[in-house]
Amino acid sequence: MGVRLMVVDDHRLLAEALASALKLRGHRVLAAAAPSAGAAELVITRAPEVCLLGTAAPAEAGTFDPVVRIKRERPQVAVVVLGPVPNPRGIAAAFAAGASGYVRHDERIEGVERAIMKARAGEAAVAPQLLQGAFSELLHPAAQPDDEGQRLLQMLTPREVEVLVRVADGEDTRLIAAGMGIAPSTARTHVQRVLMKLGVGSRLEAAALAARTGLLDRAGPFTGASASRADAAPGQP
Repeated sequence: MGVRLMVVDDHRLLAEALASALKLRGHRVLAAAAPSAGAAELVITRAPEVCLLGTAAPAEAGTFDPVVRIKRERPQVAVVVLGPVPNPRGIAAAFAAGASGYVRHDERIEGVERAIMKARAGEAAVAPQLLQGAFSELLHPAAQPDDEGQRLLQMLTPREVEVLVRVADGEDTRLIAAGMGIAPSTARTHVQRVLMKLGVGSRLEAAALAARTGLLDRAGPFTGASASRADAAPGQP
């Protein structure tokens, strides 16, 4: 039997794509929305069985305030958070607010559906490896200070690193696609995945984060992307 649910994410395209996939699997999607400020109000009004709530920054203060309000006013609604690769604080904050689960943004639709079913059944919907990693880091913190730039770099594939370097160099989607020999739609998808993994909401924020953490200095041969673009298209600004 399908689940009556809502998908709420600040990225409307992602919300609508996930909603469409879940509809095809027999679930009743009451709404797919991107209300940055009105998420809780919308969920409280529609009262789904499960709410998939997307966030780009699970460790940021106030991120899960909507979850607190939803659980206070509609305790029967199970909230499953959709977010980037989390740190222990992010997972802890989600569950402390009353969430029933945490699913990575890059999870397959089957994994998202399993989380929905478990949450509706009143079970904790979080992948064992995420819990294991969280507990391991909390119980045995690294002896050395966290190198944020290196940590962020490890989250990205080589192609995503190249995309980030090009974004930091000011290239738009068309230039990224041309420089990498891919379709603009593919370039746009790569950019969106980079933003999600870095937990930022815009290209400008991604470039600033990469510069602040020294990520670009660690990108190795990918830092040659801007030079190759300049050689290939000297007339471009």
